[in-house]
Amino acid sequence: MDKFFKLKENGTNVRTEVVAGITTFFTMAYIIFVNPSILSQTGMPWDGVFVATIIAAVIGTLIMALVANVPYAQAPGMGLNAFFTYTVCFALGFSWQQALAIVFICGIINIIITVTQIRKSIIKAIPVSLQHAIGGGIGLFIAYIGVKNAQFIKFTADAPFLSVIKDGSGEVATVVAGGGAVPALVNFTDKNAQLALIGLVIMIVLMLLRVKGAILIGVIATTLIGIPMGITSFSGDSHSVKAISDTFLKLDFSGLFSDTSRIFVVLSTILAFSMSDTFDTIGTFIGTGRKSGIFDDKDEAALFSGKGFKSKLDKALFADATATSIGALFGTSNTTTYVESAAGIAEGGRTGLTSVVTAILFLACLFLTPIAGAVPSAATAPALIIVGILMAGAFKKIDWEEFSEALPAFLTVAVMAFSYSISNGIAAGFIVHVIAKVVTGKAKEVHPIMYIVSALFLINFVIAGILGL
Repeated sequence: MDKFFKLKENGTNVRTEVVAGITTFFTMAYIIFVNPSILSQTGMPWDGVFVATIIAAVIGTLIMALVANVPYAQAPGMGLNAFFTYTVCFALGFSWQQALAIVFICGIINIIITVTQIRKSIIKAIPVSLQHAIGGGIGLFIAYIGVKNAQFIKFTADAPFLSVIKDGSGEVATVVAGGGAVPALVNFTDKNAQLALIGLVIMIVLMLLRVKGAILIGVIATTLIGIPMGITSFSGDSHSVKAISDTFLKLDFSGLFSDTSRIFVVLSTILAFSMSDTFDTIGTFIGTGRKSGIFDDKDEAALFSGKGFKSKLDKALFADATATSIGALFGTSNTTTYVESAAGIAEGGRTGLTSVVTAILFLACLFLTPIAGAVPSAATAPALIIVGILMAGAFKKIDWEEFSEALPAFLTVAVMAFSYSISNGIAAGFIVHVIAKVVTGKAKEVHPIMYIVSALFLINFVIAGILGL
């Protein structure tokens, strides 16, 4: 095992990797319940999506482990599943079978741009200041997810609402409000917020005392404390593995392209999906891999020298690219590298053994659903807040005294957190970086790829505005 995963070479051991893998699993296990809840609104069978979500997570994570030997887990992405349901199916009128076909095509595109080294070239073109901004921004993004899941904040929305989106049964699924939605701190009378606060205090104390496995211990302790509080529950329904037949290979390519008048809409949707998936992944790898040393200077040198997959980052990008199409075949929206993997990395995970452990636990969920669902979000939310704190160190490496550097860096961070999207933050940073360099007479310092990608982001925003994506 040490020889295969190169544990000593990466400064880790089996115990550390196992703890890291368990930690990553707990912080992202919510997806096996949330994903079918969102996708089933399109008419997809709940049990089928449940099984597809687990299988996609297991296969995608194992590919990441065995091909790239890095501690990242994959699963159907939040945000991407909402786009699948509320925009592609509800707003644009595609069937869920056609939407799966779109996701499959996105996966193929991602494989092509990875094999042809386009993704590698994009990473090489990103300025160092923006790379640090992406890392710190993801930290803030993760912390915000934690604060939100902990129910530490509430939102007051002023009417009228911009739109009210209903599910297939006619029930209100999502309410979209404008700038009148104001966040505020809760009064902590809610038991979930109380439990999350207790968990946060436990983890902070353990971190200050430098206890190994502090995050995992905190999650377990908080889960146990939640039992007498009535929050942790071991009740849950079992789901048949046979349910996968309801979604497996249900992609409708012929229906997707049968109406020539909608070809532009189809291509625009594919572009939106692909860019979001691609830059979410690049941001996650840059934000977590550089700081932890998973993708060190040696690996970076291998990334940019010669052809083929010589570096871990090359292989990780390929593993991520293949997962989306595999997930679509089984019946789920885009499978992507999870930013919550940072929780396991914070616990010391450095190799694919971490991912193998996470994959095994996902597989067990096919048979141990009640146990998997027992860990409440109030127990995992504090872990995300702690990880966000650990990743904030990237901010100090940004030249805040130079406005042309500080402006795109700040917008990368702010837009990423405020718009709840890694790719939106990267888009804002790229576009403003190019503008800043052109205005200050330093246009030649901008890599040509930055111009191309920024233009694509602008086109994507314009199309999204026209089509209401």
